[in-house]
Amino acid sequence: MTVANTKTTRPVLIFWIVAGWVGYCLLPWYMVDDGLWSFKWLVDGYPFDDDYAPAAFLIGQGVKLWLAPILIPLAMPLLVIGRPKSDPLYARILIISGALGFSWLIAQGFSIGIRGFNYDWLKLLFGEPRIRQFGMGYGAMISASAFLFLLTQGIAARGAINGDVFVVSAIGGVITIVTAFVFYPIANMLFSAFITEDGAYSISVFAAKFFDDRLWGLGCLAGARCGAAWNSLFLAIFVGVITTALGLCFALVVTRSGFRYKRTIRALTVLPVITPPFVIGLALILLFGLSGSVTVFFADLFGIQPTRWLYGMPGILIAQTLAFTPIAFLVLIGVVEGVSPSMEEAAQTLRANRWQTFRTVSLPLMRPGLANAFLLGFIESMADFGNPLVLGGNFDVLSTEIFFAIVGAQYDQGRAAVLAMVLLFFTLSAFYAQRAWLGKKSYTTVTGKGDAGVHPLMPVGLSLPVMIIALTWALFTAVVYAMIVYGSVVELWGVNNTLTFKHYVTAFSLRIEEEGIRWTGAAWDSFWTTLSIAAIAAPLTAAVGLVTAYLLTRQSFAGKNAFEFGTMLSFAIPGTVIGVSYILAFNVPPIEITGTGVILVVSFIFRNMPVGVRAGIASMSQLDKSLDESSLTLGANSWQTFRRVILPLLRPAILAALVYSFVRAMTAISAVIFLVSAKYDMATSYIIGRVENNDYGLAIAYSTTLIFVMLSAVGLLQLIVGRVQIGRRSQLSVKDAS
Repeated sequence: MTVANTKTTRPVLIFWIVAGWVGYCLLPWYMVDDGLWSFKWLVDGYPFDDDYAPAAFLIGQGVKLWLAPILIPLAMPLLVIGRPKSDPLYARILIISGALGFSWLIAQGFSIGIRGFNYDWLKLLFGEPRIRQFGMGYGAMISASAFLFLLTQGIAARGAINGDVFVVSAIGGVITIVTAFVFYPIANMLFSAFITEDGAYSISVFAAKFFDDRLWGLGCLAGARCGAAWNSLFLAIFVGVITTALGLCFALVVTRSGFRYKRTIRALTVLPVITPPFVIGLALILLFGLSGSVTVFFADLFGIQPTRWLYGMPGILIAQTLAFTPIAFLVLIGVVEGVSPSMEEAAQTLRANRWQTFRTVSLPLMRPGLANAFLLGFIESMADFGNPLVLGGNFDVLSTEIFFAIVGAQYDQGRAAVLAMVLLFFTLSAFYAQRAWLGKKSYTTVTGKGDAGVHPLMPVGLSLPVMIIALTWALFTAVVYAMIVYGSVVELWGVNNTLTFKHYVTAFSLRIEEEGIRWTGAAWDSFWTTLSIAAIAAPLTAAVGLVTAYLLTRQSFAGKNAFEFGTMLSFAIPGTVIGVSYILAFNVPPIEITGTGVILVVSFIFRNMPVGVRAGIASMSQLDKSLDESSLTLGANSWQTFRRVILPLLRPAILAALVYSFVRAMTAISAVIFLVSAKYDMATSYIIGRVENNDYGLAIAYSTTLIFVMLSAVGLLQLIVGRVQIGRRSQLSVKDAS
């Protein structure tokens, strides 16, 4: 094993030493103006232009001399080449080199900003720098990575986690990126709530914004308006309860009834998952708005004046229930199916009737699913931005208030940070309340023993109302989606219902010319940007999530619980908070990526990473550790075992992470609305712009196109990833054998 380990670590060590020097001497140290994806700098003044120069060239020109000390930790690893790993100096030099280089990069990055030194004592000590510092580019990023992984190799050489370089490096890498893109922006946002106009810190400034009557007012008890905090909290509780109840109804219909069209029910409940979140709000306006078909029909039938009842809490509640019930169903379907039939049959053997069995055995075992479904509904409602923007009227919620604090005429970052803190407090409180409610009880029903029982049907007294509720809601969902498609092919809904493809032509027209295809439609730019950003973010999200899941399920190390909490924290953080925190944190050096495509990719990765983590943990928990041990015994290292043994058996988890991250990147709005720019405009923000201009036809046509694109992408991902072939017999083979 020692020989194998030595053979695999030497090339890796050389690779990171070379990478550090390449980043320092050959690549642009700072972010280029054209963005990370552009390589125009290769023919535009490189390497002598200050905008594109590597660190070595900048120092040679006598500018940014604070980069010179990095040469020392870059040179130190050269001393260990040829030394055996057992030599104490091997580990010591790598640890000192990596820690010193990485720490210096962080220190100089935060000390020198857009206006020079960020701290007065540095100005007194060194004077004003001649030139500002920009955000890190290719060179700084690669050199920082080299220092980080030289440090982890040194730690592994000292025997950490059995000297496994891959595992130690993976832990170090995940901790670093989660700290940089989750903890740092959130902490930065929290501190910004205390900053005054002159840059000082003040608790009174925070208190004035926090105790604002617009946030906590209870005027609704006296017929006026309540504050945004109470509105968001009450709405989220209602949505959580209703979506959990509806999700349970659908799960029971699919698993505990003799209903024939279960596949249709599944399709209808899953369809809203791939729908942009505000599209349902648009469909509700077409149905129940002031000029909506249902509103006009009943107004003419009963001779009454149409009202704007939809705009406010009723409309948002209906839209969010339609949008988030499928999520509750997807959580609960597995839990309901997972209840052991043997336990239910045992209860009936003891003369319990169906209702008693369901109430005392089945329902208590569904508590984890019910708690998780409520939590998801609560958090999604808190984070939802599109539906409140479309249907909110005078009903203020935290997500829209944060948006207007940032992009409105007031431009109050402090108020946005305070609102985001309240939103984060609510979601984390729900997260911990859910864990406290579940407690430490065991809900395990599936063991290694065979369980060939059959789930009993619902009791008659329960099946009737459940079927009525589920089928009514399914029919309502079908009508809403029919309106979405119909609204995209009429001239002007409610005014001129002439069928037309005008909106699709306006959005997606193209012209074939001698030079090639010319994309003349108004929506093409945002469409291609969205598709490319989602395609880049999805595999990266899956990769980070699955590596993290591997560390949590297969490795034991100090601080494992804190590590898991950190990777799951972004699950409890609403997208609105992510958007605000990213604007505040990444608008200045050392990570200056606001307005670029990078910030969109990064936000999607860390917003959706927990899904990849949970899917990976669930799948890896079913793989016996003897598979890993056999591979290691045959001479493979942890990286080879992970790549050749574990990953091929994780296709369902890979598919789940890819599909979810791709779909959410295509449909996200709460974080995206803060992070888009003129160059990188996403589909959802473009559609929101059309809605604000009352161009509903174009908005719905674009949304309908996105739905079909995502359906096609999900099918394509299924074909690419494939299925796991474990060799189990199917029901047909069992019948044939009998």
